Amino acid sequence: MQDLLEQSSFDKLKEGSVVSGTITEIRQNEVVVDIGGKSEGLIPAHEFIDIGELQIGSQIEVLLEKLEDKTGNPVVSFDKAEQKKNWENILTTFPEGSVATGRVKAKVKGGLIISVGVDAFMPASHIDVQPPKNLDQYVGQTYDFKVLKINPERKNIVLSRRELIEEQRAEKRRTLLDSIEPGQVRKGIVKNITDFGAFIDLDGMDGLLHITDMSWGRISHPSEMLKQGEEIEVMIIEVNRDKERVSLGLKQTTKNPWDEIDRKYPVGAKIAGKVVNLVPYGAFVELEPGVEGLVHITEMSWTKRISKPSELLKVGDEVEAVVLGIQKDEQKISLGLRQLEPNPWDMVRHNYPVGARVRGKVRNMTTYGAFIELEEGIDGMVHVSDMSWTRKVNHPSEVLKKGDEVEATVLDVDAQQQRISLGMKQLSDDPWSDIDSHFKIGDVITGTVTKLTSFGAFVDLKDGIDGLVHISQISEDRVEKVKDVLSAGQEVTARVIKIDREERRLGLSIKAANYSSEELAAETASFEALNRQSGTDMMNLGDILDAAHDKKD
Repeated sequence: MQDLLEQSSFDKLKEGSVVSGTITEIRQNEVVVDIGGKSEGLIPAHEFIDIGELQIGSQIEVLLEKLEDKTGNPVVSFDKAEQKKNWENILTTFPEGSVATGRVKAKVKGGLIISVGVDAFMPASHIDVQPPKNLDQYVGQTYDFKVLKINPERKNIVLSRRELIEEQRAEKRRTLLDSIEPGQVRKGIVKNITDFGAFIDLDGMDGLLHITDMSWGRISHPSEMLKQGEEIEVMIIEVNRDKERVSLGLKQTTKNPWDEIDRKYPVGAKIAGKVVNLVPYGAFVELEPGVEGLVHITEMSWTKRISKPSELLKVGDEVEAVVLGIQKDEQKISLGLRQLEPNPWDMVRHNYPVGARVRGKVRNMTTYGAFIELEEGIDGMVHVSDMSWTRKVNHPSEVLKKGDEVEATVLDVDAQQQRISLGMKQLSDDPWSDIDSHFKIGDVITGTVTKLTSFGAFVDLKDGIDGLVHISQISEDRVEKVKDVLSAGQEVTARVIKIDREERRLGLSIKAANYSSEELAAETASFEALNRQSGTDMMNLGDILDAAHDKKD
């Protein structure tokens, strides 16, 4: 036993020293090394760049960290032996500012551990121009690094891959700016996508591809056309060498479809397309990539009353249309859907000749008249002035209500403006054309009060003719307010004192209805005398009574 101990080199082994060992076994995850101790040491496979290059029986140097662990085996490291040997040459091999090639060993908090002969640290912010989110992708990869800082005492080295990339890009940028010209087509990688465009890496510098230069057609966001990381060909539109800015175009690499638009889509041609957008005033139809036409809401139907395009169309619909007009410079095409069918207004003059008697339902009313639906999509309008010969209609609701069935006469047809004028009063004769056969000044009549105003009361007489009793003609006594004496619906007896053909109204006097012939003659004589003094002519009985009233006041 003593002889064996004397032959053993165990007592010569010292912790912290670099010793020589023999590879006795190569396993999947570790390498077994005999360093002449009581037992063999185990080295993890990841400490070797390529475990496949090792051979059993080969000599390697390892660092003896411990003579024995808890199980009695020595703790050895090939990697640490290499680092200890390399630290002696690190200052001369990789001075600060130099470029070193290394392999990423592991991910640690805040960055990566890089092996350049010794372990070095690279912060995550120095891995690439854009700090990556996933550091695991770099483990096991070999790159060039710039040596930023060396601390020999703490045996600490800080590396940067980003600075090396930026220096290389700066050199490429200078080269690119010297050679790049507007009109050139270059390859690039989509680096970043924003709402207004995309930044394209031209291998040396970034160029801006604005959303308006991506497609001849409509796109709402750049992501509809591009994906981050994809390679594309772009045209150089503008170069600003002072500010180192480049504007790019994607659509310029293809032919502008609007160059021959009038030949491809002549006015009057029937075309097919897809609805791509709906707006309050119409629908945009894509005829081909980069070419859209607008169907205005007024060009969707001859007869249907469309308040919004979604009542008829939806995005994605395949439709046919007719080309109505082209504005090539503004890149606009006007389309029509209704032109695919015959225009029913072309037959209006035939179906509704002037003078014809028609029947329809009140569809809508405005302040100036009522719209009568003659058939679906064909309306005629009765103006308030054509509703009655005898009544002054201020609003159609005084005569009609929505949904009423009415008869009318066709007064005029304007097919181009799509208008039909109707009249209700024209169905009967105008009583004012022969008013003298109905009423004469001095006649005593009976009627019903229909409306009260501050200046008098309107009375409904026979044949629908209205008469007006002025406040001064209501009573012999002074009347302050008409409503104190009269009320709507009240039947009154009055005398016709004035016939106003221009206003189409009769002047009435309630107080004069009870005058005897002698009293009426006296009033007339008094007025005639007043006329002679003033040199004016007597006009009618109304003037006589008004003058008498003024004299009494």
